[in-house]
Amino acid sequence: MTRIFRLSAVAAVLLVALAAAPAAPTTDKVTTEQLLARLSGSIENLKTLRCTVKAQERLEGNKYQAARSTMKIAFQPLKVYVRNQKGIEVLWVTGQNNGDAWVNPNAFPYVTLNLDPRGAVMRRNQHHSVLNAGFGTIADLIKGSSLRQDHAYEHSFRYAGDSVVAGRACHVLRSDFPQFRYVSYKTTKAEPISRIADRFGCGEYRIMERNDLSAGETVPAGKTLLVPNSYGRRTIVCVDQKTFLPTVVQVNDDKGLFEKFEFSEVVANQPIPAAEFTKEYKDYKF
Repeated sequence: MTRIFRLSAVAAVLLVALAAAPAAPTTDKVTTEQLLARLSGSIENLKTLRCTVKAQERLEGNKYQAARSTMKIAFQPLKVYVRNQKGIEVLWVTGQNNGDAWVNPNAFPYVTLNLDPRGAVMRRNQHHSVLNAGFGTIADLIKGSSLRQDHAYEHSFRYAGDSVVAGRACHVLRSDFPQFRYVSYKTTKAEPISRIADRFGCGEYRIMERNDLSAGETVPAGKTLLVPNSYGRRTIVCVDQKTFLPTVVQVNDDKGLFEKFEFSEVVANQPIPAAEFTKEYKDYKF
């Protein structure tokens, strides 16, 4: 279900709510560099993850899509299971099903589909691929791609104090990047959208939206695109003081709120039985 919001009002309410949250008591001083290092390290050292994610994403036409999903993820090799509030299930396992995901659409004709997780069908109205489930996108935001020549966005993050989010004491990272804008980029050779997104650190969705492209498409040489020069104009990441994993990530751009993710019921590095990454698992309906 989608709803139309007035972007400036939504962004203002969210930021005011965050600022109004009571300060969390903390005995240890933390610097921006320490916080970024611990956040990156906690994400990189994940072996398994269970969590619930409440997502709000802006779609074409300034409409917002809300979703609530439960996730199970194992890393190295990557295995992902996601189920949303509509009962749609997705399972992707490295080296299986010819690289496709198994998808239970929980709708007529009630058959399991085999779909490319990076393709147009699975990426329709989705900012991110299921392969980035969990904290993959956040890690990319603060680390940046080796393809980028300008790392000003990543360097703009600053420790902005402490707060309490959903009862959890958090450190707050904030990036203010007023130079966010769309710039012209002309391909000199055929390039996949994903590589262009890595070059600008902007994510694929807005490139596809602004240039009428489809997920997985390769852009031919000599084509001029309008591409964001960074991921956002204002980015807030709330980091749990105990786990140093994100609890909230909110991104605003030139139009207002672009996306917001809230993580709850986070269980990290606890074994997940191998059976839970098979489509025959008793709790699944593939």
